[in-house]
Amino acid sequence: MKDETTALRQPRLFTVAEYAALGEVEPGYSELWEGRLLVAPTPGPRHALALGELYFRLWHRLPGDLAVLHNTDVDLELAEPDEPGFSRRPDLVVTTREAARGERMLRASEVLVVCEIVSPGSKRTDRVVKRAEYADAGIPHYWIVDLDEPTSLTPCHLAGDFGYQDPGDVTGTFTTGVPFPVTIDLEQLG
Repeated sequence: MKDETTALRQPRLFTVAEYAALGEVEPGYSELWEGRLLVAPTPGPRHALALGELYFRLWHRLPGDLAVLHNTDVDLELAEPDEPGFSRRPDLVVTTREAARGERMLRASEVLVVCEIVSPGSKRTDRVVKRAEYADAGIPHYWIVDLDEPTSLTPCHLAGDFGYQDPGDVTGTFTTGVPFPVTIDLEQLG
């Protein structure tokens, strides 16, 4: 009995491969942070609507060699394969079509843009924790969409050893040419 109690108090830490083999473990979705399973509630209708709108707008504007995916696991490649790992499930990911066609989990090194839509309970996680993790993983662009009025997008880009840099929150219309040309009317997301 003592061994069972000890096992309950010391949570098992998972590698990315072990996490991937679990499949869905709870309603909603899970992520892996330093080997620990994180479970989050399924986002609400407003979040889902914004996600659909953003996905649709990107899907129609991406060059033919790129693909946009939603709610796809990404191995952040922050740990050795046999160590407790990190995997996030961003709202949207832009990657190559070749990587999107694979059967395995995406790797951070295959991701051009990761996008998170801020939920009421994820503001700090999206703006601080995930921002640092995605930068450490070397993902070139991180877009943070906040649906609070006025709807905004913070376009972060890697700046060498400085992590992500950004020009601040963009409201109204977001236009960029990097890593691909796109214009998004942010008011249509909220």
